[in-house]
Parts: sequence; C-alpha cells; structure tokens
Amino acid sequence: MDQPIPIPGEMTPVIPKPELEEPKRKPNVWLKSLGSLAFFLVIGYFFFRQNWTLVLILTAVVVFHELGHFTAMKIYNYQDLGIFFIPLLGAYVSGKKQEVSQKQSAIILLAGPIPGIFLGIILHVLSIQLESDMLEKIAWILIFLNVLNLLPVYPLDGGQLLHRLFLDNYNILGKIFVILSVALMSWVAISSGFLFLLFFPFMMITRMIGDIQHERIEKKLEAEGIDLMKSYEQLSAEEYWRIRNAVIKYYPQFKDVKPAPPYEISPKEEQIINMIQGLLQRSLIQDLSVVGKIIILVIWIGFFLAPFLIKNPFIYF
Repeated sequence: MDQPIPIPGEMTPVIPKPELEEPKRKPNVWLKSLGSLAFFLVIGYFFFRQNWTLVLILTAVVVFHELGHFTAMKIYNYQDLGIFFIPLLGAYVSGKKQEVSQKQSAIILLAGPIPGIFLGIILHVLSIQLESDMLEKIAWILIFLNVLNLLPVYPLDGGQLLHRLFLDNYNILGKIFVILSVALMSWVAISSGFLFLLFFPFMMITRMIGDIQHERIEKKLEAEGIDLMKSYEQLSAEEYWRIRNAVIKYYPQFKDVKPAPPYEISPKEEQIINMIQGLLQRSLIQDLSVVGKIIILVIWIGFFLAPFLIKNPFIYF
C-alpha cells in the first residue's frame, strides 16, 4: 500500500493516485481488434450468403481504409492505437493524444478514404488494360466505399472533417450538425430497409448525451478551481481524488463506491480511472489558417468528385 501524502489543509492525508498499467493494457487492445475482426468475418459470411470472395474483398477494402487512418495516427504519436471492426458497418481506429492538432486531424481523416480512391482508380485503369471484370469490381468497391466515407455526414470521415475544421469551437452548432446527421442517417436506414444502419444514429445520440453529462461535470470541477486541461499523468493526488468524488457523485454506476476520505482503492477503480480520463480535456491546436482550410476542402471535394469524372461508380451497386 502506498504511503499517504499529507496535503496542506487536509485533516486526512491522501494516498497517491493509482498508476496506469500501460504495458498490461496494450496487448488487450490487439486481442479485442482480432476478436472484432473474426466477428466481422463471421457475420459478413452469413449476411452475404456464404460468399467468401465478396466478404474477403470487403474486409480487405475496410482494412486498407483503416490502415490509412492508423498509419497517420502512428506518425503523429497517438497512443493505445487499435482497429476495431463493426459487423456490416465497417471499422474504426481508436487512439489517444492530449494535444489534438487541426492540421493533423484533417490529414488523419483524409488518410483513410484518399488512398482507397487513388488505388481504386489505378485498379480501374488496369482492369481496362487487362480486361478483368473481377479487378474492375474490386476497383469500384474501393472507390464506392471510400467516396461514401467522404460524404459530409457525421460520423463519416467527411462529416468529421467538416466538424473539426469549422464546428469544434462552436458547441451549439456542432450539436445541431450531429442531430441533423442523426436524422439523415435514420431516414436512410428506415427508407432503405437496412435497419442495422440505425446503430450509427443510436451511438451518436448516446455519445452526445454522454458528452453533455461530461460538460456538466467539467463546469462544476472548473468552478472548484480544478484544471482539466492536462493528462492523467499530470494530475496531482489531490486533484485525482477530487475528480473521483465528482465521478462517484454524478455517475449512477459508481453509487456503491465510497467517496474520499477515506482514501481507499475500489474494485471499480479501473472504470473510474477510464471515466476520469474521459473528463480530462484535450486541447485543440488551431494550426490551420483560412488558406489551409480551403486547401483541405479542395482536396476533399476533388477526391469526392474524381471517380465521377471517370465513370459512374454506382452502376455496380
């Protein structure tokens, strides 16, 4: 047990905050990634009527797309990276970084769809030269899925790009944009009969509700003079236990955990630490000028329209 640290003004000295066990967590990320990939393949196999060829092509396209995001995040030193697959819907790359750059975020978001579209165009040209129907179909699957991801609808890459470039500093506008995206995706899911697409609107609403709850607690903590613009490692022992008490108070799943003092480690401490890490605010570095944003938009629009200048990709679907 760690020795208590006396804090001026405190009747009971607090114990040091729990340390993060990074080496033990990293392997779990990849185990979860492999598990989600296996589940993705099994569900796809039955959904596409046991057509392994189509399932493997779609999986390869999704993996290629996500590897673009993953590589860019790796270059920009994101931590705890992992790729997680959602059956019938796609995949996403998760990672952590305290300081989030607008320019880096734009590159990361475009690093998924742009290589896919570029490769699809190359395969399309090759398919004409080789007269290969299979190569042609793979080319347009690549193009179609990546162009779809550039649509300005949250949480697609295009929607996230628009949000990051223009709406991150405008909380109300950002929420309106998410609500409109939820409405559009819900309409597409219901009108097309692909009700499993409702997963995205459900997760977006759930996340927005969670964000609102986070914001409420953040305001209370900031009113108490606690600086949340820091990483977990930068938190002092006193700050940890004060934030922990707020988490216990406002999140029902921790109602059975005793607030400090006494300063005791709970069996739910790891979950509490994860919640605290979610409350700690990432700082967004506004490093894109107006000209920079225009360049990003031109690249975005250019790659969105490029396939249509070759041939209509939707004739294959």
